[in-house]
Parts: sequence; C-alpha cells; structure tokens
Amino acid sequence: MLRRMGISVDRRHLALAGFCLATVLLIPMAQYVPGGLVTLVSGILIWRTPDPTFQRRMSVLLGTVVWLALAPIETRTDNLGYARLVAFFGMAIIVPVAIFRKYDPGLIDFRLWPHKFRWLDIFYVGLAVPLAYVLIRWYFFTVNLEMPVQWFLPAEYDAGETWRLVIGLNSVGIWDELFFVNIMFCVLRSMFSFRIANLAQAVVYTSVLYDMAFIGIGPALVYFFALTQGSMYEQAKCLLYVLIVHLVIDAFLLESIIEFYYPTHGSFHWF
Repeated sequence: MLRRMGISVDRRHLALAGFCLATVLLIPMAQYVPGGLVTLVSGILIWRTPDPTFQRRMSVLLGTVVWLALAPIETRTDNLGYARLVAFFGMAIIVPVAIFRKYDPGLIDFRLWPHKFRWLDIFYVGLAVPLAYVLIRWYFFTVNLEMPVQWFLPAEYDAGETWRLVIGLNSVGIWDELFFVNIMFCVLRSMFSFRIANLAQAVVYTSVLYDMAFIGIGPALVYFFALTQGSMYEQAKCLLYVLIVHLVIDAFLLESIIEFYYPTHGSFHWF
C-alpha cells in the first residue's frame, strides 16, 4: 500500500516513527546522545519529503519535543519550580501557536464548547468518573505504593502548601490538554490518519507525564488515557469534555496524595 502511495509517504511515516522514538529517548529516558541522533535522522527524513507543509508542521513538533527535553519536568511547588515549569511549558504552547497562526491559520483552534450536544460525550464523561477513581486508588494504594511521594508535601499539614499543589496539578492538567490534544494531536491529525496521529500523540503525552511523576505501571495507564482523550477530541472537536475528564482525574489524584500524607484530611476534608 505504501509503495502504491509513493516514497514520500514512506518517509513521512519513517519520520514520524523517528519523532516518537526521539521523544522517548530524550524526555523520559534522558538518553541525549542516541536521542539526538534519532532526532537528526527524523529531521532529515522530514526535510527530504517534497511537501513543505509537512516539513514545517513536523519540524515545529520536533523542535517542541527537543525543547521539552530541556525542561525541568518535575512536581516541585516552590516559587522557582513553578517559574521554571511555567516558562518552559508556556513557550511550548506560545511558539507553535504563533508559527501555525502565521503559516497555517485555522490549524490550531482552542475551541471550548462543542458544535452540538451528543449523549455519547456525556456518557464518556460519566463513565470516566468511577473508572478514574477505581484506577487511581488501585494504582496508588495497591500497585505502586511509593507513587504519592512523587509529589512533595511537608510532614505536618499545611494549607498553603496543599493549595499550591492543588493549583500546580490542575494547571498542568489544563496545559496537558491544550498541548497534547489541541496542538500535538491536531497537527499530527492534519498529516496522518486518526489512528496514527492518536497513537503518536499518546507517545508524547506518556513520555512527559512519566518524566514528571507517573512511575511503575503509570505509562500504560497514561497511554490508554491519552488515547481516549484523543478519541474524544476527534469526535467532539472541542476541549470541554477532555478538560472535564482530566480535571476529575486530577481531583482524585489530589485526594490520594493528600490522604497518603495526611490521613485525617482525606475525603476532600482539606477544602
């Protein structure tokens, strides 16, 4: 099939495979030498395709991955940690959006509300609530018991530090959907089929979140979650549902972290 479609398609898919491999090597594995070599090969393949639109869009995404490989991706909630992460994550959105709005207007659309109401979307959101709760409790308190310590809180309950964690975690959650779905997935979707674009964006999604905190079986759970988020966005073409689901999951995540550190403040008693 690829042969019938021409060599440029072969290079496009090889470039995407290199892009995904470079993402894994550079961000969660921090293997900068092999990651840099794969990035170089992917870049060569990108620029050897005859399509200037493909060259531009994939180059921006590849550059963004390299930028995130330099980012201090961590769960610190002190002022310096916040500032560094905001600077890197902010530029990862601002620069691609600025480039695409100039050269590919309409490609990035931060649409919040759906074009039309669909019961299927509501069903997905409703199903995600109990499923997220069960998976997070199982993940935190059965499978990866050291998971909560990926986020730091003081030994004694401190409302200020707890709220810094609340704000930080939810801010990153919103950034996740703005970047991984509304930029990474949308741009990949403009060049590849839904299935390929969704599989690729989930690689980037999982790589960053693993580097941040999600250890153990976390990558498998995050990858599955990223696929469902991409699928939801493909159907609804808006951010509302993916943001709701992500923030619901973050709420259960916060509850589990705080319960681990301060058992008497569980069940959202910290509000």
